[in-house]
Amino acid sequence: MSFLIRLLSAETGAADTVTAVSETVAEDTSAIETTLQEETTADLSLESVNAEISDNLNEAVENANQLVQTLQGYIPKIIAFGINLLIALALFFIGKLVIRLLMKIVNKFMQRSKIELSVQKFLDSLIQALLYFVLLIIICNQIGIQTTSFIALLSTAGLTIGLALQGSFSNFAGGVLILLLKPFRVGDYIIDGSSGKEGTVNKIDLFYTVIVTVDNKMITIPNGSLSNSHVTNASAFDTRRIDLRVGINYDNNVEQAKNVLRKMAETDPARLKEKKVEVYVADLAASEVTMELRVWVATKDYWDAYFRLKENMKRELDKAGIEIPYNQLDVHIKEGQVSVH
Repeated sequence: MSFLIRLLSAETGAADTVTAVSETVAEDTSAIETTLQEETTADLSLESVNAEISDNLNEAVENANQLVQTLQGYIPKIIAFGINLLIALALFFIGKLVIRLLMKIVNKFMQRSKIELSVQKFLDSLIQALLYFVLLIIICNQIGIQTTSFIALLSTAGLTIGLALQGSFSNFAGGVLILLLKPFRVGDYIIDGSSGKEGTVNKIDLFYTVIVTVDNKMITIPNGSLSNSHVTNASAFDTRRIDLRVGINYDNNVEQAKNVLRKMAETDPARLKEKKVEVYVADLAASEVTMELRVWVATKDYWDAYFRLKENMKRELDKAGIEIPYNQLDVHIKEGQVSVH
């Protein structure tokens, strides 16, 4: 009996063992399947990553090829531009040296011509600017920059500015002409033909000339007016002639009046001895015989001699009993009529 019980117990334990083994096998099988699925998923993910990397590499290679092709197309242009740039730099340095040489020649010429310093500076700046402008146009053409439109724009702008500043440019051009041609200098006594103003030149600028009158007034005259009208320069020479007129009565002796005026002029201290004194009848007017006296003096003595001679003329004629007439009416009354002369 006990043997049977032990046998049954052994069978029962074996069955349990088999069951446990079966469960373990099932679990291991499930784990293996899960692992296989995970490995399969991982393989699929790796394949997709590899495919994406391959696509990116292909795209990068294509972009690199396109860049290389583009650069290959631009390389000749870049090389040509570099060569032109080097030529332009060479032209700039050579042109700069040539401009310096030309400016030295121009400056020496202006110094020999004794041109005013202000005009020398202006012409130096103007010529230098024009030369550099021409050099800039040459360099731009060498590089490949189109300058036609740029020049047209500058021409239009210059025309507009010129029309707007026509009066100022006229004065400026007149100032340059005055400083170059030198019709008068600082210190000369001039008479402006257009305005009638006269005085000693105090300053000559590019736009205006300043004169000082004998009564110490300052007058500013536009150079355009001076350059476009006649200007009398009373200081152009070292000597000047004084012309004075005086009237005497028709009843006086003309020869006596001429001798009185001649002796008076010959004794004046400012008279130039080498020049002859001239006295003559200038006009037979309605109420007088007009006498004219001409005396040569040094330019620096002109005004002093002028006023002194005019005063002495009146004094000497009075001493000689020669009457200086003035406008008058002679009324003659006759029987039955009145006449006015």
